[in-house]
Amino acid sequence: MGSSRVGQSLKSARQRLGWNREALAYHSGLSVAAITQIESGRRQEVRASSLVALASALGVSVDYLVGSASTVSPALLRHRILEYGSDDEYLATAIPFLTEGIARADCLLMVTAKRHMSLVRGALGDDARHVEFLDAAEWYRSLRDAASGYRTFVRERFERGAPWVRIIAEPVWTGRSETQLAEWFRYESVINLSFASSPTTIVCSYDTRAFPDSVLVNARRTHPEVAGAGAVTSSSYANPADFLMTLE
Repeated sequence: MGSSRVGQSLKSARQRLGWNREALAYHSGLSVAAITQIESGRRQEVRASSLVALASALGVSVDYLVGSASTVSPALLRHRILEYGSDDEYLATAIPFLTEGIARADCLLMVTAKRHMSLVRGALGDDARHVEFLDAAEWYRSLRDAASGYRTFVRERFERGAPWVRIIAEPVWTGRSETQLAEWFRYESVINLSFASSPTTIVCSYDTRAFPDSVLVNARRTHPEVAGAGAVTSSSYANPADFLMTLE
């Protein structure tokens, strides 16, 4: 791997931490000589294992070190809306999504109402043991805590070896004021930024029988993809920078 960009990025990241080359060598396991050669450009090929070690020590991504466009345009997160008007419609999307995750050894989480937990457990049978179920009424008491909880969940499961995390979430709407609804959709929009580089698919389910059109309009604007038999790009999605400027 060419090192013209790697050397510059490596030196910049090291200096931002206030480290000398000896400190980076200590934290990464590479020799001072190797780091010097990379930073100076004398080492023209850098092994993938060395890049991983350096990125991990510096708290940056390998994409950053090599100058990949993925650094400024991360696209791991899949954030989908699932609109349903019956239990059958809900299960028609939720069950294939979960069973595919089970087959791929993904980590599976459902944050939803107890009624949906029962539906999914009944449909999955013994496979339900692969899914972690949490009560949405408890989880969403604070949107800040909910976001933090999701970040912690994704990080911990990924560090334990899960190749991907799949989440099905159901909003809690009972008793929400207009102000609280606006806060909810700010939260939904910001998820697209704060989880952009997370190895995660989040499916947010909306019961079309229970929500006014204004809620569904904003729901569609905050989800880049539409869940179904095959996820598709949403034509209603608004970039968070645009959406947040227009939300009252």
